[in-house]
Amino acid sequence: MKRSLEPIEYKENTEALARFAKALGHPTRIAILKHLESQSCCFTGDLVEVFPLAQSTISQHLKELKNAGLIQGELKPPKIKYCIDQENWKIAKTLFQQFFD
Repeated sequence: MKRSLEPIEYKENTEALARFAKALGHPTRIAILKHLESQSCCFTGDLVEVFPLAQSTISQHLKELKNAGLIQGELKPPKIKYCIDQENWKIAKTLFQQFFD
């Protein structure tokens, strides 16, 4: 088999699906998304009361979800209010549905 050093070019949707899948690769992140889906929004401190984890751990999971575009954060000093990014949430649902069909 001949190997190539050329980078593989993926379709934009494939890269987006991989980004979303990576963000969902931890059970706590899935639980956070389910919690946010049932709320309009919440603060980091609220999540610390729901999940038996340190605030720093919750913050790291929120950072991963935000970097993937699944949630958005709004600075309300000294707190950050998080909610699901509805546009990207719809895109993620569509991409996963297409992948599994």
